[in-house]
Amino acid sequence: MPTYDYQCRSCGARFVRQQSMSDQAIDKCPECGGEVERLITGGVGFIMKDGGAVSKEAANCSLEATGRTCCGRDQRCGKPPCDGNE
Repeated sequence: MPTYDYQCRSCGARFVRQQSMSDQAIDKCPECGGEVERLITGGVGFIMKDGGAVSKEAANCSLEATGRTCCGRDQRCGKPPCDGNE
């Protein structure tokens, strides 16, 4: 769920709210009740839920590191992991 930054036009208070993309924008400041505007921020990118783990098959292939697979091909084998018998 996206996180949005807001700033009050009256008192200058800044706050963050986690909202669905389909939710209405917040229009009142929680501090003073004044009008707020949603700020444009850079965001946070993405998070890899598996910690960026490399699959066993991908770890066994050296194509990315050397430009050749373990059996000497210059493109990925059709049946990983390559056993060198092709």
